[in-house]
Amino acid sequence: MGNVTVSFDATNGEVPTVVHMLQESVNRFPDNEAVVFGDARLTYRELANEIICLASKLSKLGSRGDRVAIVMSNGPAIVISMYAVYAAGMQAVPLNPEYTERELGAILIDADVLVVLCGDAQYARVGTLLDSMGRKPAMLLPDLPQQAASVPSPTLPLPDLAGAAKLQYTGGTTGRSKGVILTHANVAVNVLQREALIPMSQGRERILCVTPLYHAYATAMALYPALSSGSALIILPRFKPELVFEAIERERITLFAGAPSIYYALVGHPEFEHRDFSTLSASFSGSAPLPLEVLQKWQNITGAPILEGYGLTESSPILTFNPRYGVRKAGSVGVAAPNTTVQIVIPDDRSEVLGSHEIGEVRAKGPQLMAGYRNLPDETSAAIRGGWLYTGDLGELDDEGYLFIRGRQKEMVIVGGFNVYPREIEELLFALPFVRDCGVVGVSHPYRGEVVCAFLVLDPGATVTESEILTYCQENLVRYKVPAAVHFVQTLPRTAVGKLDRATLSDMGKAQMPDRKH
Repeated sequence: MGNVTVSFDATNGEVPTVVHMLQESVNRFPDNEAVVFGDARLTYRELANEIICLASKLSKLGSRGDRVAIVMSNGPAIVISMYAVYAAGMQAVPLNPEYTERELGAILIDADVLVVLCGDAQYARVGTLLDSMGRKPAMLLPDLPQQAASVPSPTLPLPDLAGAAKLQYTGGTTGRSKGVILTHANVAVNVLQREALIPMSQGRERILCVTPLYHAYATAMALYPALSSGSALIILPRFKPELVFEAIERERITLFAGAPSIYYALVGHPEFEHRDFSTLSASFSGSAPLPLEVLQKWQNITGAPILEGYGLTESSPILTFNPRYGVRKAGSVGVAAPNTTVQIVIPDDRSEVLGSHEIGEVRAKGPQLMAGYRNLPDETSAAIRGGWLYTGDLGELDDEGYLFIRGRQKEMVIVGGFNVYPREIEELLFALPFVRDCGVVGVSHPYRGEVVCAFLVLDPGATVTESEILTYCQENLVRYKVPAAVHFVQTLPRTAVGKLDRATLSDMGKAQMPDRKH
Protein backbone atom coordinates (compact mmCIF):
# COMPACT_ATOMS: atom_id res chain seq x y z
CA MET A 1 0.00 0.00 0.00
CA GLY A 2 2.68 2.53 1.09
CA ASN A 3 0.50 5.62 0.70
CA VAL A 4 -2.48 6.09 3.02
CA THR A 5 -4.92 9.01 3.05
CA VAL A 6 -8.13 9.32 5.07
CA SER A 7 -10.50 12.23 4.37
CA PHE A 8 -13.27 14.10 6.17
CA ASP A 9 -15.35 17.16 5.46
CA ALA A 10 -15.59 20.12 7.84
CA THR A 11 -19.02 21.77 7.85
CA ASN A 12 -19.19 24.28 4.97
CA GLY A 13 -15.42 24.06 4.72
CA GLU A 14 -15.05 26.05 7.94
CA VAL A 15 -12.99 24.91 10.91
CA PRO A 16 -13.75 26.63 14.24
CA THR A 17 -10.90 27.34 16.65
CA VAL A 18 -10.76 25.52 19.98
CA VAL A 19 -12.11 28.70 21.60
CA HIS A 20 -15.15 28.52 19.30
CA MET A 21 -15.52 24.88 20.36
CA LEU A 22 -15.35 25.86 24.03
CA GLN A 23 -17.98 28.56 23.49
CA GLU A 24 -20.29 25.95 22.00
CA SER A 25 -19.80 23.80 25.11
CA VAL A 26 -20.56 26.82 27.32
CA ASN A 27 -23.75 27.47 25.36
CA ARG A 28 -24.93 23.85 25.43
CA PHE A 29 -23.73 22.73 28.86
CA PRO A 30 -23.32 25.85 31.06
CA ASP A 31 -23.85 23.98 34.33
CA ASN A 32 -21.85 20.86 33.46
CA GLU A 33 -18.59 20.32 35.29
CA ALA A 34 -15.78 21.48 33.03
CA VAL A 35 -12.68 21.20 35.24
CA VAL A 36 -12.27 19.16 38.42
CA PHE A 37 -9.16 19.44 40.58
CA GLY A 38 -9.54 17.94 44.03
CA ASP A 39 -12.34 19.84 45.76
CA ALA A 40 -12.31 22.60 43.12
CA ARG A 41 -15.07 22.17 40.52
CA LEU A 42 -15.64 24.68 37.74
CA THR A 43 -18.74 24.62 35.57
CA TYR A 44 -18.52 25.70 31.96
CA ARG A 45 -20.09 29.05 32.85
CA GLU A 46 -17.56 29.61 35.65
CA LEU A 47 -14.64 28.53 33.46
CA ALA A 48 -15.68 30.93 30.70
CA ASN A 49 -15.94 33.83 33.14
CA GLU A 50 -12.42 33.11 34.44
CA ILE A 51 -11.05 32.97 30.88
CA ILE A 52 -12.77 36.22 29.89
CA CYS A 53 -11.34 37.99 32.93
CA LEU A 54 -7.75 36.90 32.24
CA ALA A 55 -8.03 37.48 28.48
CA SER A 56 -9.09 41.08 29.21
CA LYS A 57 -6.05 41.63 31.43
CA LEU A 58 -3.72 40.22 28.78
CA SER A 59 -5.25 42.38 26.04
CA LYS A 60 -4.52 45.48 28.11
CA LEU A 61 -0.86 44.44 28.41
CA GLY A 62 -0.15 43.87 24.72
CA SER A 63 -1.46 43.20 21.25
CA ARG A 64 -2.79 40.26 19.27
CA GLY A 65 0.07 38.06 18.16
CA ASP A 66 2.19 38.67 21.26
CA ARG A 67 3.59 35.60 22.97
CA VAL A 68 2.67 34.68 26.55
CA ALA A 69 4.66 32.06 28.44
CA ILE A 70 2.80 29.75 30.82
CA VAL A 71 4.91 28.22 33.59
CA MET A 72 2.73 26.28 35.99
CA SER A 73 1.87 22.82 37.26
CA ASN A 74 -1.31 20.87 36.57
CA GLY A 75 -4.49 22.51 37.81
CA PRO A 76 -7.34 24.82 36.76
CA ALA A 77 -4.96 27.77 36.34
CA ILE A 78 -3.10 26.25 33.39
CA VAL A 79 -6.42 25.49 31.64
CA ILE A 80 -7.66 29.04 32.19
CA SER A 81 -4.31 30.47 31.06
CA MET A 82 -4.12 28.48 27.84
CA TYR A 83 -7.61 29.42 26.68
CA ALA A 84 -7.29 33.04 27.85
CA VAL A 85 -4.16 33.48 25.74
CA TYR A 86 -5.95 31.95 22.76
CA ALA A 87 -9.04 34.11 23.31
CA ALA A 88 -6.89 37.27 23.48
CA GLY A 89 -5.49 36.44 20.05
CA MET A 90 -2.05 35.85 21.53
CA GLN A 91 0.32 32.91 21.25
CA ALA A 92 0.66 30.52 24.20
CA VAL A 93 4.15 29.32 25.11
CA PRO A 94 3.60 26.46 27.60
CA LEU A 95 6.80 25.53 29.43
CA ASN A 96 7.85 22.81 31.82
CA PRO A 97 7.70 24.33 35.34
CA GLU A 98 10.65 22.14 36.34
CA TYR A 99 12.98 23.68 33.78
CA THR A 100 16.12 25.17 35.30
CA GLU A 101 16.85 28.88 35.07
CA ARG A 102 19.29 28.16 32.23
CA GLU A 103 16.69 26.31 30.20
CA LEU A 104 13.89 28.80 30.92
CA GLY A 105 16.06 31.82 30.20
CA ALA A 106 17.12 30.57 26.77
CA ILE A 107 13.53 29.89 25.72
CA LEU A 108 12.14 33.16 27.07
CA ILE A 109 14.76 35.05 25.06
CA ASP A 110 14.08 33.07 21.90
CA ALA A 111 10.31 33.44 22.25
CA ASP A 112 10.54 37.15 23.16
CA VAL A 113 7.51 36.82 25.41
CA LEU A 114 5.28 39.68 26.47
CA VAL A 115 4.68 38.29 29.95
CA VAL A 116 5.01 35.05 31.92
CA LEU A 117 2.00 33.56 33.70
CA CYS A 118 3.11 31.62 36.78
CA GLY A 119 1.58 29.38 39.38
CA ASP A 120 2.19 29.73 43.11
CA ALA A 121 5.10 27.30 43.18
CA GLN A 122 6.96 28.95 40.28
CA TYR A 123 6.34 32.64 40.92
CA ALA A 124 9.33 33.50 43.11
CA ARG A 125 11.89 31.57 41.03
CA VAL A 126 10.64 32.83 37.68
CA GLY A 127 10.28 36.36 39.04
CA THR A 128 13.92 36.39 40.09
CA LEU A 129 14.96 35.11 36.65
CA LEU A 130 12.92 37.75 34.82
CA ASP A 131 14.34 40.48 37.02
CA SER A 132 17.89 39.37 36.19
CA MET A 133 16.97 39.46 32.49
CA GLY A 134 15.51 42.96 32.75
CA ARG A 135 12.08 41.76 31.65
CA LYS A 136 8.54 42.42 32.82
CA PRO A 137 7.64 40.78 36.13
CA ALA A 138 5.66 37.56 36.07
CA MET A 139 1.90 37.57 36.51
CA LEU A 140 0.79 35.28 39.33
CA LEU A 141 -2.24 33.09 38.83
CA PRO A 142 -3.26 31.28 42.03
CA ASP A 143 -3.54 27.53 41.60
CA LEU A 144 -7.25 27.75 42.39
CA PRO A 145 -9.50 30.36 40.70
CA GLN A 146 -10.48 33.44 42.70
CA GLN A 147 -14.07 33.57 41.40
CA ALA A 148 -14.18 36.08 38.55
CA ALA A 149 -17.25 38.27 38.21
CA SER A 150 -20.04 36.03 36.95
CA VAL A 151 -21.92 36.71 33.73
CA PRO A 152 -24.97 34.43 33.25
CA SER A 153 -24.27 33.88 29.54
CA PRO A 154 -20.55 34.54 29.05
CA THR A 155 -19.27 35.21 25.53
CA LEU A 156 -15.62 34.49 24.89
CA PRO A 157 -13.54 36.76 22.64
CA LEU A 158 -12.60 34.74 19.57
CA PRO A 159 -9.23 34.49 17.79
CA ASP A 160 -8.57 34.42 14.06
CA LEU A 161 -8.20 30.99 12.48
CA ALA A 162 -5.02 32.01 10.65
CA GLY A 163 -3.36 33.46 13.75
CA ALA A 164 -0.63 31.71 15.75
CA ALA A 165 -2.10 29.76 18.67
CA LYS A 166 0.85 28.07 20.29
CA LEU A 167 4.65 28.12 20.35
CA GLN A 168 5.45 24.65 21.66
CA TYR A 169 9.13 24.07 22.40
CA THR A 170 10.68 20.74 21.66
CA GLY A 171 14.25 19.48 21.71
CA GLY A 172 16.68 20.33 18.92
CA THR A 173 19.36 18.16 17.34
CA THR A 174 21.83 20.99 17.83
CA GLY A 175 21.08 21.13 21.55
CA ARG A 176 18.90 24.21 21.14
CA SER A 177 15.17 23.91 21.86
CA LYS A 178 13.05 24.55 18.80
CA GLY A 179 9.84 26.58 19.01
CA VAL A 180 7.15 24.89 16.92
CA ILE A 181 4.67 27.46 15.58
CA LEU A 182 1.12 26.09 15.46
CA THR A 183 -1.73 28.17 14.08
CA HIS A 184 -5.30 28.06 15.36
CA ALA A 185 -6.14 26.19 12.14
CA ASN A 186 -3.45 23.57 12.87
CA VAL A 187 -4.72 22.99 16.40
CA ALA A 188 -8.42 23.04 15.54
CA VAL A 189 -8.23 20.71 12.56
CA ASN A 190 -6.23 18.24 14.66
CA VAL A 191 -9.03 18.26 17.25
CA LEU A 192 -11.49 17.37 14.46
CA GLN A 193 -9.12 14.71 13.12
CA ARG A 194 -8.89 13.11 16.54
CA GLU A 195 -12.66 13.36 16.93
CA ALA A 196 -13.15 11.42 13.69
CA LEU A 197 -11.05 8.53 15.00
CA ILE A 198 -11.90 8.85 18.70
CA PRO A 199 -15.33 10.50 19.02
CA MET A 200 -16.44 11.92 22.34
CA SER A 201 -19.89 11.39 23.84
CA GLN A 202 -21.13 14.99 24.00
CA GLY A 203 -21.58 16.32 27.53
CA ARG A 204 -20.97 12.91 29.10
CA GLU A 205 -17.27 12.00 29.11
CA ARG A 206 -15.16 12.26 32.23
CA ILE A 207 -11.50 12.34 31.18
CA LEU A 208 -8.69 11.78 33.67
CA CYS A 209 -5.45 13.65 33.02
CA VAL A 210 -2.32 12.85 35.00
CA THR A 211 0.28 13.84 32.38
CA PRO A 212 1.51 17.47 32.40
CA LEU A 213 -0.78 19.90 30.60
CA TYR A 214 2.12 21.93 29.19
CA HIS A 215 2.89 18.87 27.05
CA ALA A 216 1.34 18.42 23.58
CA TYR A 217 0.08 14.93 24.42
CA ALA A 218 -2.04 16.03 27.39
CA THR A 219 -3.61 18.92 25.51
CA ALA A 220 -4.44 16.74 22.50
CA MET A 221 -5.81 13.73 24.38
CA ALA A 222 -7.33 15.26 27.52
CA LEU A 223 -7.75 19.05 27.47
CA TYR A 224 -9.18 19.57 23.97
CA PRO A 225 -11.35 16.41 23.88
CA ALA A 226 -12.99 17.34 27.18
CA LEU A 227 -13.65 21.04 26.60
CA SER A 228 -14.68 20.70 22.95
CA SER A 229 -17.34 18.13 23.88
CA GLY A 230 -18.87 19.69 26.98
CA SER A 231 -17.33 16.95 29.11
CA ALA A 232 -15.41 17.02 32.38
CA LEU A 233 -11.61 17.23 32.62
CA ILE A 234 -10.45 15.69 35.90
CA ILE A 235 -6.88 16.75 36.64
CA LEU A 236 -4.44 15.20 39.09
CA PRO A 237 -1.53 17.35 40.28
CA ARG A 238 0.96 14.53 39.78
CA PHE A 239 1.07 10.86 38.98
CA LYS A 240 0.71 8.46 41.86
CA PRO A 241 -0.94 5.06 41.32
CA GLU A 242 -3.15 5.29 44.41
CA LEU A 243 -4.44 8.72 43.31
CA VAL A 244 -5.26 7.36 39.84
CA PHE A 245 -7.20 4.40 41.23
CA GLU A 246 -9.12 6.63 43.63
CA ALA A 247 -9.94 9.19 40.94
CA ILE A 248 -11.20 6.56 38.47
CA GLU A 249 -13.59 5.22 41.10
CA ARG A 250 -14.65 8.51 42.75
CA GLU A 251 -15.06 10.56 39.57
CA ARG A 252 -16.49 7.71 37.48
CA ILE A 253 -13.86 8.19 34.78
CA THR A 254 -14.80 7.12 31.25
CA LEU A 255 -11.52 7.93 29.45
CA PHE A 256 -7.96 7.90 30.75
CA ALA A 257 -5.05 9.68 29.06
CA GLY A 258 -1.94 7.81 30.17
CA ALA A 259 1.56 7.09 28.90
CA PRO A 260 3.66 3.91 28.77
CA SER A 261 5.55 4.55 32.02
CA ILE A 262 2.24 5.28 33.77
CA TYR A 263 0.61 2.07 32.58
CA TYR A 264 3.71 0.13 33.57
CA ALA A 265 3.46 1.47 37.13
CA LEU A 266 -0.31 0.91 37.37
CA VAL A 267 -0.39 -2.72 36.19
CA GLY A 268 2.50 -3.54 38.51
CA HIS A 269 0.82 -2.04 41.58
CA PRO A 270 -0.55 -4.49 44.20
CA GLU A 271 -3.95 -2.72 44.20
CA PHE A 272 -4.43 -2.89 40.43
CA GLU A 273 -6.45 -6.11 40.23
CA HIS A 274 -8.70 -5.10 43.15
CA ARG A 275 -9.94 -1.69 41.99
CA ASP A 276 -13.18 -0.74 40.23
CA PHE A 277 -12.76 0.18 36.54
CA SER A 278 -16.39 -0.42 35.57
CA THR A 279 -16.97 3.12 34.22
CA LEU A 280 -13.83 3.15 32.07
CA SER A 281 -14.57 2.68 28.36
CA ALA A 282 -11.14 3.35 26.82
CA SER A 283 -7.65 4.66 27.54
CA PHE A 284 -5.10 6.47 25.39
CA SER A 285 -1.37 5.98 25.09
CA GLY A 286 1.25 7.90 23.15
CA SER A 287 4.69 9.56 23.39
CA ALA A 288 6.54 6.21 23.40
CA PRO A 289 5.91 2.53 22.51
CA LEU A 290 3.78 0.54 24.96
CA PRO A 291 4.97 -3.01 25.76
CA LEU A 292 2.44 -5.55 24.51
CA GLU A 293 2.30 -7.42 27.83
CA VAL A 294 1.40 -4.18 29.66
CA LEU A 295 -1.35 -3.41 27.14
CA GLN A 296 -2.83 -6.88 27.45
CA LYS A 297 -2.77 -6.93 31.25
CA TRP A 298 -4.44 -3.50 31.43
CA GLN A 299 -7.17 -4.54 29.01
CA ASN A 300 -7.74 -7.91 30.69
CA ILE A 301 -8.27 -6.35 34.13
CA THR A 302 -10.06 -3.11 33.23
CA GLY A 303 -12.03 -4.37 30.24
CA ALA A 304 -11.16 -1.08 28.52
CA PRO A 305 -8.96 -1.03 25.40
CA ILE A 306 -5.84 1.11 25.17
CA LEU A 307 -5.83 3.15 21.97
CA GLU A 308 -2.29 3.85 20.82
CA GLY A 309 -1.42 6.71 18.52
CA TYR A 310 1.53 8.47 16.96
CA GLY A 311 2.52 12.02 16.21
CA LEU A 312 4.99 14.81 16.76
CA THR A 313 4.84 18.30 18.19
CA GLU A 314 5.30 19.44 14.59
CA SER A 315 1.98 17.78 13.64
CA SER A 316 -0.17 19.38 16.35
CA PRO A 317 0.54 16.47 17.39
CA ILE A 318 -1.68 13.66 16.03
CA LEU A 319 -0.83 11.83 12.79
CA THR A 320 -2.30 8.36 13.42
CA PHE A 321 -4.44 6.61 16.02
CA ASN A 322 -6.23 3.34 16.58
CA PRO A 323 -9.97 4.07 16.34
CA ARG A 324 -12.23 4.05 19.38
CA TYR A 325 -14.85 2.10 17.43
CA GLY A 326 -13.47 -0.17 14.75
CA VAL A 327 -10.45 -2.36 14.13
CA ARG A 328 -7.56 -1.89 16.55
CA LYS A 329 -4.25 -3.69 16.15
CA ALA A 330 -1.95 -4.43 19.07
CA GLY A 331 1.53 -3.08 18.42
CA SER A 332 0.24 -0.61 15.83
CA VAL A 333 -0.18 3.14 16.29
CA GLY A 334 -3.25 3.05 14.08
CA VAL A 335 -4.39 4.57 10.80
CA ALA A 336 -3.81 8.03 9.38
CA ALA A 337 -5.98 10.83 10.71
CA PRO A 338 -8.52 12.29 8.23
CA ASN A 339 -7.03 14.49 5.49
CA THR A 340 -3.61 13.07 6.37
CA THR A 341 -1.33 11.11 4.06
CA VAL A 342 1.26 8.80 5.59
CA GLN A 343 3.99 7.25 3.46
CA ILE A 344 7.03 5.10 4.02
CA VAL A 345 10.08 6.15 1.99
CA ILE A 346 13.67 5.03 1.58
CA PRO A 347 15.61 6.89 4.32
CA ASP A 348 18.66 7.69 2.18
CA ASP A 349 17.06 9.50 -0.75
CA ARG A 350 13.48 9.90 0.57
CA SER A 351 12.11 9.96 -2.97
CA GLU A 352 11.00 6.34 -3.48
CA VAL A 353 7.74 5.38 -1.74
CA LEU A 354 7.87 1.86 -0.34
CA GLY A 355 5.08 -0.70 -0.39
CA SER A 356 3.30 -2.35 2.50
CA HIS A 357 5.42 -4.36 4.96
CA GLU A 358 8.58 -2.51 3.91
CA ILE A 359 10.46 -0.57 6.58
CA GLY A 360 11.59 2.97 5.88
CA GLU A 361 11.25 6.54 7.10
CA VAL A 362 7.76 7.77 8.01
CA ARG A 363 6.71 10.98 6.30
CA ALA A 364 3.33 12.71 6.49
CA LYS A 365 1.33 15.48 4.85
CA GLY A 366 -1.78 17.18 6.20
CA PRO A 367 -3.38 20.44 7.40
CA GLN A 368 -2.15 19.91 10.96
CA LEU A 369 1.54 20.37 10.06
CA MET A 370 3.28 23.28 11.77
CA ALA A 371 3.83 26.69 10.21
CA GLY A 372 7.54 26.25 10.99
CA TYR A 373 10.17 26.61 13.70
CA ARG A 374 10.59 30.06 15.21
CA ASN A 375 13.80 31.78 14.04
CA LEU A 376 15.08 28.55 12.43
CA PRO A 377 14.41 28.68 8.68
CA ASP A 378 17.05 26.08 7.82
CA GLU A 379 15.67 23.55 10.28
CA THR A 380 12.15 24.26 9.05
CA SER A 381 13.23 23.55 5.47
CA ALA A 382 14.95 20.34 6.59
CA ALA A 383 11.87 19.08 8.46
CA ILE A 384 9.22 19.97 5.87
CA ARG A 385 10.01 19.57 2.18
CA GLY A 386 7.46 19.72 -0.59
CA GLY A 387 4.71 19.79 2.03
CA TRP A 388 5.94 16.55 3.65
CA LEU A 389 7.01 16.31 7.28
CA TYR A 390 9.97 13.94 7.51
CA THR A 391 9.73 12.39 10.95
CA GLY A 392 13.07 10.63 11.18
CA ASP A 393 11.18 7.62 12.58
CA LEU A 394 11.29 4.20 10.95
CA GLY A 395 8.05 2.38 10.32
CA GLU A 396 5.99 0.18 8.04
CA LEU A 397 2.38 0.08 6.88
CA ASP A 398 0.39 -3.12 6.64
CA ASP A 399 -2.07 -3.91 3.85
CA GLU A 400 -4.87 -2.08 5.67
CA GLY A 401 -2.89 1.08 6.28
CA TYR A 402 -2.07 0.52 9.96
CA LEU A 403 1.27 2.03 10.91
CA PHE A 404 3.88 0.18 12.97
CA ILE A 405 6.83 2.16 14.34
CA ARG A 406 10.07 0.19 14.08
CA GLY A 407 12.69 2.57 15.43
CA ARG A 408 14.26 6.00 15.05
CA GLN A 409 16.85 7.40 12.74
CA LYS A 410 17.25 10.33 15.05
CA GLU A 411 19.63 10.35 17.96
CA MET A 412 16.74 11.48 20.14
CA VAL A 413 16.07 9.60 23.37
CA ILE A 414 12.55 9.32 24.80
CA VAL A 415 12.52 9.30 28.61
CA GLY A 416 9.06 8.70 30.06
CA GLY A 417 7.49 10.23 26.95
CA PHE A 418 9.74 13.32 26.91
CA ASN A 419 12.14 14.03 24.06
CA VAL A 420 15.79 14.31 25.07
CA TYR A 421 18.48 15.25 22.57
CA PRO A 422 21.99 14.00 23.44
CA ARG A 423 23.67 17.01 21.86
CA GLU A 424 22.27 19.38 24.49
CA ILE A 425 23.66 17.27 27.34
CA GLU A 426 26.97 16.74 25.54
CA GLU A 427 27.42 20.48 25.10
CA LEU A 428 26.74 20.99 28.79
CA LEU A 429 29.35 18.37 29.71
CA PHE A 430 31.89 19.69 27.21
CA ALA A 431 31.70 23.03 29.06
CA LEU A 432 33.51 21.40 31.99
CA PRO A 433 37.23 22.21 31.67
CA PHE A 434 38.39 18.68 32.54
CA VAL A 435 36.20 16.86 29.98
CA ARG A 436 38.23 15.85 26.93
CA ASP A 437 35.51 13.90 25.14
CA CYS A 438 31.98 12.76 25.90
CA GLY A 439 29.05 10.90 24.44
CA VAL A 440 25.44 10.68 25.59
CA VAL A 441 23.05 7.92 24.51
CA GLY A 442 19.75 6.34 25.42
CA VAL A 443 19.60 2.94 27.06
CA SER A 444 16.42 0.84 27.14
CA HIS A 445 14.70 0.76 30.52
CA PRO A 446 11.68 -1.35 31.57
CA TYR A 447 9.86 1.52 33.32
CA ARG A 448 10.82 4.73 31.52
CA GLY A 449 11.25 3.30 28.04
CA GLU A 450 14.75 4.77 27.88
CA VAL A 451 17.14 6.54 30.21
CA VAL A 452 20.14 8.72 29.48
CA CYS A 453 23.71 7.50 30.01
CA ALA A 454 26.78 9.68 29.73
CA PHE A 455 30.32 8.52 28.93
CA LEU A 456 33.20 10.87 29.73
CA VAL A 457 36.87 10.90 28.79
CA LEU A 458 38.66 13.08 31.33
CA ASP A 459 41.93 14.94 31.18
CA PRO A 460 44.83 13.06 32.84
CA GLY A 461 44.84 13.66 36.59
CA ALA A 462 41.18 14.76 36.81
CA THR A 463 39.54 13.37 39.93
CA VAL A 464 35.87 14.28 39.49
CA THR A 465 33.27 11.77 40.69
CA GLU A 466 30.01 10.55 39.16
CA SER A 467 28.13 12.26 41.98
CA GLU A 468 29.70 15.62 41.15
CA ILE A 469 28.83 15.25 37.46
CA LEU A 470 25.24 14.35 38.31
CA THR A 471 24.93 17.34 40.65
CA TYR A 472 26.17 19.63 37.88
CA CYS A 473 23.59 18.16 35.49
CA GLN A 474 20.80 18.48 38.06
CA GLU A 475 21.62 22.16 38.46
CA ASN A 476 21.40 22.79 34.71
CA LEU A 477 18.88 20.33 33.32
CA VAL A 478 15.28 19.37 33.97
CA ARG A 479 15.05 16.08 35.82
CA TYR A 480 14.25 13.76 32.90
CA LYS A 481 17.35 14.96 30.99
CA VAL A 482 19.74 14.16 33.85
CA PRO A 483 21.78 11.01 33.10
CA ALA A 484 20.78 7.91 35.00
CA ALA A 485 24.46 6.94 35.04
CA VAL A 486 27.86 8.47 34.25
CA HIS A 487 30.70 6.25 33.10
CA PHE A 488 34.36 7.28 32.89
CA VAL A 489 36.20 5.66 29.97
CA GLN A 490 39.60 5.94 28.30
CA THR A 491 38.19 6.37 24.77
CA LEU A 492 34.85 6.53 23.02
CA PRO A 493 33.95 4.11 20.20
CA ARG A 494 33.94 5.80 16.80
CA THR A 495 33.18 4.78 13.23
CA ALA A 496 35.71 4.57 10.41
CA VAL A 497 35.02 8.21 9.53
CA GLY A 498 35.43 9.38 13.11
CA LYS A 499 31.76 9.75 14.08
CA LEU A 500 30.66 8.69 17.54
CA ASP A 501 29.42 5.10 17.37
CA ARG A 502 26.24 5.59 19.36
CA ALA A 503 25.00 2.03 18.81
CA THR A 504 28.10 0.58 20.46
CA LEU A 505 27.95 3.18 23.19
CA SER A 506 24.32 2.29 23.88
CA ASP A 507 25.23 -1.39 24.16
CA MET A 508 27.98 -0.45 26.63
CA GLY A 509 25.47 1.55 28.65
CA LYS A 510 22.95 -1.28 28.71
CA ALA A 511 25.62 -3.75 29.89
CA GLN A 512 26.55 -1.45 32.79
CA MET A 513 23.04 -0.33 33.73
CA PRO A 514 21.83 -1.84 37.01
CA ASP A 515 18.47 -3.62 36.92
CA ARG A 516 16.17 -0.97 38.36
CA LYS A 517 12.52 -0.03 37.87
CA HIS A 518 12.67 3.59 38.94
